[in-house]
Amino acid sequence: MIDEHRHTGTLPNLVRIVVGVDPAVTGSETSDETGIVVVGKDERGHLYVLGDYSVRGSPLDWAKQVAWAVDKHRADRVIGETNNGGDLVEVNLRTVSKSLPFKKVTASRGKYIRAEPVAALYEKGEVHHVGAFPELEDQMCEWLPGDESPDRMDALVWAITELAEPAEEFACFAL
Repeated sequence: MIDEHRHTGTLPNLVRIVVGVDPAVTGSETSDETGIVVVGKDERGHLYVLGDYSVRGSPLDWAKQVAWAVDKHRADRVIGETNNGGDLVEVNLRTVSKSLPFKKVTASRGKYIRAEPVAALYEKGEVHHVGAFPELEDQMCEWLPGDESPDRMDALVWAITELAEPAEEFACFAL
């Protein structure tokens, strides 16, 4: 499905752009990655995956990467999961950019349940990858419930959930 709807050429006018973040709370070589994925939405409601900037690094490293992605894509909001770290996620981001527009989200349901509506949008051909994102796409295609946390995919799910319509279908993801 990803290849079938991959976008090449000129992007349409994007009315919203968000950066989804699934943060790691530690920064060692064996720590999880921080998933950082940028998604835009056009006037028709189609979604475009614009970048995967996920990193393994310290909280300061990933906060700088998020701020950079916001600037690069002129994103209007950061959507950050706060299950691990709570308010520290926002505080960390604000250390590198005090004006960063931030919305926290909390996972109250399992990853599979959260990803199902997003998978349905892919099936309908409403999500387009602008270029190739090998690590992200591998996680999307290979992850099974019970596997290790797919950080890149989680960030993607948060970003798409924020942009998807109708909002009622995604109400279970709201705070």
